[in-house]
Amino acid sequence: MDNIYIEYNFKVIPKEPAAEILIAELGAVGFESFVENEDGVTAYIQKEEWNSNILDTIFVLNSDEFSIEYNQNEVEQTNWNAEWEKNFTPIEVDEIVSIRAPFHENPNLKYDIVIEPKMSFGTGHHETTHMMVQHLLQLDLNNKQTLDMGCGTGILAIFAEMKGAKPIDAIDIDNWCYENSIENVTRNNCHHISVFEGDSSLLINKKYDLIIANINRNILLMDMKVYANCLKEKGILLLSGFYEEDIPIIDAEVSKYNLKLEKFIQRNNWVALKYNKL
Repeated sequence: MDNIYIEYNFKVIPKEPAAEILIAELGAVGFESFVENEDGVTAYIQKEEWNSNILDTIFVLNSDEFSIEYNQNEVEQTNWNAEWEKNFTPIEVDEIVSIRAPFHENPNLKYDIVIEPKMSFGTGHHETTHMMVQHLLQLDLNNKQTLDMGCGTGILAIFAEMKGAKPIDAIDIDNWCYENSIENVTRNNCHHISVFEGDSSLLINKKYDLIIANINRNILLMDMKVYANCLKEKGILLLSGFYEEDIPIIDAEVSKYNLKLEKFIQRNNWVALKYNKL
């Protein structure tokens, strides 16, 4: 029997950056598929995961900066891949990295990442993924032992291997992301990435030269001590998944563990921070 989903159609004015913020916040409360359109976002959540108060904690819906209207209805499980094919457009980062689906033409840039995003996060459209790719572009990753925490579609782990990192662990707590990352690792002919389903409890006794964590603020704060303990001396920690106004609270936590903020990138209201372990 097909699953029943609750479909929300959000009309967002102005669309950016409100649509990106909305998708991030909805994902945090259990929505698992998103389709962006000209007017805003359509979002889906399984009916069994839904409750009538599901939107009560969505901050952006109450922001004075944006006007967001929505309606909802029940739908049967749809062909998600067909929806992605209609709506997923290729991305280019700094004219060096292309992120595309198999049905897109190869633009022949230096790095070409091919993903089938399905319902996972991290298509490259989100500001945070884009900025993390920009950070990785500027790093020497040759033979760097790397962790991609909250890997989503596996884009950042895949790009790290393309830049010479190995071995690489990619971890996500979501089963769909876990399965999708395995598929995308194979699709991009990667041989040094191990994908795991789980959380930071998998990191006991692990050590890395580079840790990439593109997750929401509260998870980052909760797991920061674990990341710091896993980072080798002079290692690099890349953090994203939060807004500019969150920098002070993130920095205060990271600074407890002998890590120094070296650089940050900002895109709309999102930021990606680079820390070095002293």
